[in-house]
Amino acid sequence: MPEAMTKARIVRAVEELPEDATIEDAIERLVFLHKVEVGLKQAQQGETVALDEVEAHLQRRRQEKQP
Repeated sequence: MPEAMTKARIVRAVEELPEDATIEDAIERLVFLHKVEVGLKQAQQGETVALDEVEAHLQRRRQEKQP
């Protein structure tokens, strides 16, 4: 599991929001940053999926949804 965001990084992310940002905006930003961290950590550990596998999966999904 990736390291949690440090308090300083959380504060910086919130400070970078526009003045009229809502609590929901702040939460959305923090969740986004956390997901980016998780994804980068997974990529560093080689936990990725090849593009052709993703394309094949999406193609199967599209075919399932067709009437």
